[in-house]
Amino acid sequence: MKLLQSSGEPIYQQIASQFREDILTGRLKDGDYLPSIRGLARELKISVITTVKAYETLESEGLVTAMQGKGYYVNAQDTEMLREQHLRKTEEYLVLAIESAELAGITEKELSEMLNTLVKIKKEDNI
Repeated sequence: MKLLQSSGEPIYQQIASQFREDILTGRLKDGDYLPSIRGLARELKISVITTVKAYETLESEGLVTAMQGKGYYVNAQDTEMLREQHLRKTEEYLVLAIESAELAGITEKELSEMLNTLVKIKKEDNI
């Protein structure tokens, strides 16, 4: 896990974001346990309180559950809910791309062509 001190994003949010991505992409599956709070804090050289805050954030989102004496484990994910979350994330990135294109003077047609080209390259790379 990589933390960026200069990112401007609080460390607990960086931790939660990385675990969220691992859960939503399936790298962490239903029933998998997250590292112990103290173990993760020691590994990342951060406060236990910061780790607790990250885990509680994930719990409030319904991604993990705390089990007394055992730690936090990943909840089963609703596939439709996962799709919605991925759609939301995609929309966020596309809005950023549109804003960047506008700043660079890229036309809608050019942006569309760029997207189509990138999709085609990605498909070819996965073949």
